[in-house]
Amino acid sequence: MANPSTPSDELAISPGALRAAVDSGLVTADQAQGLRNLEIARTSTLDAEPHDDEKFRFISGFSDIFVTIGLGLFLGALSYFCAELVGDAGMYGIIALASWLLAEYFTGKQRMALPSIVLLLVFAVAVFMAVAAEINPAASVGMDFSNQSGWPLVAAGLVTAGATALHYRRFHVPVTIAAGAASLVAAAIGILFMVAPDFATQAAKPLLLACGLAVFSLAMRFDLSDPLRQTRRTDIAFWLHMLAAPLIVHPLVSGLVGEGGSEAASAWSILAIFTALAFVALVVDRRAILVSGLSYAGFAFGSLVVKAGLADGVVPLTMLVLGALVLLLSAGWHALRRAFLPLLPAALARRLPAHT
Repeated sequence: MANPSTPSDELAISPGALRAAVDSGLVTADQAQGLRNLEIARTSTLDAEPHDDEKFRFISGFSDIFVTIGLGLFLGALSYFCAELVGDAGMYGIIALASWLLAEYFTGKQRMALPSIVLLLVFAVAVFMAVAAEINPAASVGMDFSNQSGWPLVAAGLVTAGATALHYRRFHVPVTIAAGAASLVAAAIGILFMVAPDFATQAAKPLLLACGLAVFSLAMRFDLSDPLRQTRRTDIAFWLHMLAAPLIVHPLVSGLVGEGGSEAASAWSILAIFTALAFVALVVDRRAILVSGLSYAGFAFGSLVVKAGLADGVVPLTMLVLGALVLLLSAGWHALRRAFLPLLPAALARRLPAHT
């Protein structure tokens, strides 16, 4: 089945087909030459477009947005009535089933990008919550899964991973791999609470970091297998990077936020980490890592502004600097990659997206 989040290949008429069309009288020689000239002009226009190695189809038109609004209204109302009739676990199960059935049409037949992504996410969350609520009804209230030694997390995570595997086999939506990975991370957290509940709070951050690095490695495996970023693998890698980034960034810098030590030292440490993440993002040509680190970079810069005695203007000044940083990185992204990639081992550089 075609990938609903990747544009389908456009039909190109070969020179041989044009000659056959002229010979059969389907088109005249002048019409055939006009088609050739149109294709040449169109190719030149496409080649002149700005290059972006992270292109992927999020919406194919306003119909995607229109359908997504309808899905939100329908599934929201359905969840309300089902919760009144069958309780939380049953309601989530019905939402999961409805999401799958809706995907049969909007993903399987219409191949609509945004509705496919939304339906997959709703399906995964609904399956997760259905299992957790069935095991521990209190888990569905306030997302409290720490009860019962983490068993609801483990069961819900493993069942969701299996359900998303079936969903991917049926519909091939790229975000499904990231959803399955997220459910396995939840299961890992649950196992930690089951095995060492007294130690779980202290070990949660290192475990999240390890999970983030594992997801990042998986994302890079997909990326390195498709350096030209022309297949579904690059879309799968994009969503895995979106998941890996917060899992890596949060454990690294959250401990520095609000520490009892020097705020200035913590701020400089966060900015140093953010700079290192920026280098990694440039090398692998994935901006998701930077997006996840922006909130922490904002806190760090805000702390430095307060330390400098400019507390009254900390919010607008922080926004100004972060906005300028994002714009500068965006404008100089390819130039910076041209500077950094030659510094890497040649064997690795060849497997990364080429600088342009």
